[in-house]
Amino acid sequence: MEHDRASLAFAIFGHPDRLAVFRLLMRFAPQGVRPTEIAQALGLKQNTLSHHLADLTGAGLVRVTRQGRSLFHAVDLDQAERLIGYLALDVGRARPDLLAPLLTHRKATAMHDTDFDVLFICSGNSARSIFAEALLRDLGQGRFQAFSAGTRPGSALNPFALEVLRRNGHDTGALRSKHILEFQRPGAIVMDFVFTVCDTAAAEECPPWPGQPITGHWGLPDPVKATGTDAERALVFAQTYAALRRRIAAFVELPFESLSRMSLQSQVDSIGADTDAKA
Repeated sequence: MEHDRASLAFAIFGHPDRLAVFRLLMRFAPQGVRPTEIAQALGLKQNTLSHHLADLTGAGLVRVTRQGRSLFHAVDLDQAERLIGYLALDVGRARPDLLAPLLTHRKATAMHDTDFDVLFICSGNSARSIFAEALLRDLGQGRFQAFSAGTRPGSALNPFALEVLRRNGHDTGALRSKHILEFQRPGAIVMDFVFTVCDTAAAEECPPWPGQPITGHWGLPDPVKATGTDAERALVFAQTYAALRRRIAAFVELPFESLSRMSLQSQVDSIGADTDAKA
């Protein structure tokens, strides 16, 4: 990266709100986010956010795509890679004492076919993340240890979600609603993968996870908000379950033993972007 472009990027990040917008978009990467959702998550006025997004886009850090009537803003990951490389290799002179903590992680670069610890996060931990926990536990055939948590969990699981799980042959006896803090305490299990399955959870500000797990955003609409008759609401829960089942079935079939960390991240992103799984 050229010095002038890097200097512009650092100037852009010099404003705390612009930095907050970029950090939020990174949590959704490689997917995009609507400006209204960014403004709501960060508590910014729409006109103020528009200026910040224009600055980030003008610096090449964020790209904009149109889907129907909506504009989606997403991090330009190639540009972000160049900026990080500039800091590490040019400014940092590739000093091993600076880079080593960034490059080390609990398991080898090539993932192995044994005991992966996986956490699914949503806001309420009553339906989507519970579906994901049960699905990975059963479809993973002992290769994965699955967990779920919520940023603002309730005290009970959704009865529609429990009925869908029972109807599909999942044991629901050990499932419970849990707060994300349960997995952030000292001595907690170090995760290999952390997935957000709702936009609200992805927008939450969380500290970095120990062990540098692979992260992904597999957002789906909240079936708890479905309206209509009980039959109509039950159908929405069944559709959400089916979408997560397709994603998790694809995930457990990945050749973990032969994928590098970078390739695995790309596969996780591709599964999250699968439009068929969102149907």
